[in-house]
Parts: sequence; structure tokens; C-alpha cells
Amino acid sequence: MNWRLGSLYNERVLPRMVDAMCANAEMLPWREKAISGLEGVIVEIGFGSGANASVYPAEVTRVFAVEPSQQALRLAEPKLAAERTARSAAGVEYPMIEQVGLTGESLPLGTNSCDGALSTFTLCTIPDVVAALHELRRVIKPGGRFHFLEHGLSPDAPIAKWQRRLDPLQGALAGGCHLTREMPELLEAAGFQIESLTSRYARGPKPWTWFSIGKAINPS
Repeated sequence: MNWRLGSLYNERVLPRMVDAMCANAEMLPWREKAISGLEGVIVEIGFGSGANASVYPAEVTRVFAVEPSQQALRLAEPKLAAERTARSAAGVEYPMIEQVGLTGESLPLGTNSCDGALSTFTLCTIPDVVAALHELRRVIKPGGRFHFLEHGLSPDAPIAKWQRRLDPLQGALAGGCHLTREMPELLEAAGFQIESLTSRYARGPKPWTWFSIGKAINPS
């Protein structure tokens, strides 16, 4: 794939593919569980096509959206508009959503400026995931929570073996996504304290469906 085709694929095709695979109705219960309990001002890394638009709790007042893809943000616009209209009709205020950055490794937000943070199917793709997690700890207030829904390395050796084999192809076709990141270990290494964690297979091919969903506290 030459540079021009690769750029076109990543900018135009890939966001639509991700939207179709990760923003469908089957994923909604997972997202609802991951997001439950968030409140106040949050930062969402990997905002994408607005897949979480319909499940922000009423207690969330503002969302700082971090997303590099303009195509994904365009796909988000009708979802956000529809949800604003629906909540307005129900007399429920919708959070203010503001794009604030392109990458999780460098957040243009003040230290301790957010009550919490959210990531859904994002940590697998960020090039320097360690730097991104340290940035999240910087902007989340002490005692604030990072809510996450991610796929990662299976604990089952045969599946993990296939994940390692498929990882280079996955990265090439899915915008740098990795199948082999161990999410709980990454969070703990960055200084988060895991408060709750559920890991299991979702429906679908096992190399892609070992999901971890949980909450981690920023202790300081």
C-alpha cells in the first residue's frame, strides 16, 4: 500500500469500518457498563464516531474529546445531534462536548482538571500507550476514576499465540491496533489502582474478543 492509498484508507475507510464494528447495537451494553458512574467533567480519549453518545450518564456535564480522525468526528455529528434532541425532549441536559486534542500522549488540559476519564477500544491503538496513561493520571483529579473497555491479550495460550501471529497484520489493517496488549498490567504500571475489573470473551472470533471492562482510580 503506497503512501497515498494508505492515507486515504486511514482517513476515509478505516473510521467507517471501526464505526460499523465497534459502534453497533451489540456493543452498546458493554459501553453502558463501562461508562456507568462517570460524572462531572471527563476526558474521552479515542472519541471516534461518537459511539458513546447515547450512554453518557446525566451526571456527566462536559466531555473533552480527543480524536485524530476528522472523518470519525463527522460520523459522530448526527449521533450527537440526535441524542441532544432526544434528551432535550425528555427534559434532560446533554453534556457539552468539545474536541481538545488529537492524541492521548499529549493532552491540552490542565493538571487535575478532570473528574474522570473514559477509553473504549482505544488503548490498543495509541502508539505510546504508557505516555497516554501517564497523561490521564496527570489530568484526572486525585481519587478520580478512569473507566475503560478494551480488548487485549487472552490468558489462553493457544489464543494468545494466534494473537501474536496476527498482530502485525492487525496493525497494518486497523490503524496500528494491537491484539497483544495486557490492559490491567498497563494500567497498574502507570500507577492506576484497579477498582473493578471483568475480563471475558465477547461473541466473535476469540483473538479479537477478549474484553476487559473496569474502573481504575488515580491515587494521587
